[in-house]
Amino acid sequence: MDAILDPREARDMRLAYGGDGRGFCKMSRRCELTAKGPQTGHKVSHSNIKTKRRFLPNLVNVTFISDALARNVRLRVSTNAVKSVDHNGGLDKYLLKAKADVLSPRALDLKRAIEKKVGKPVFVKKAS
Repeated sequence: MDAILDPREARDMRLAYGGDGRGFCKMSRRCELTAKGPQTGHKVSHSNIKTKRRFLPNLVNVTFISDALARNVRLRVSTNAVKSVDHNGGLDKYLLKAKADVLSPRALDLKRAIEKKVGKPVFVKKAS
């Protein structure tokens, strides 16, 4: 019983069942690029009766083309993420700009592979 109440044990159990502790697992309803997930709210009837409901993200399976890796990548992303990738100039540029804490493990592996292939931009301060 103590193991169930200990938060560290609960986290280890989540990791054992295929998750990574951030809400990403194989069949989760979460965008792999923006980490958008389900939200909760109320369904409001005409008589103003409120019942709980879930607002699910609009997820689609999309094949992106990675120029740096020279291959296609299939990801399950929200339609908002598809627009963001297009706006930023492609998957490679989007992943290089994205923060690592919102990316799924697969997207994080892609980001590391792209950084290794392209090389991180090094910013040097000029001496004044």
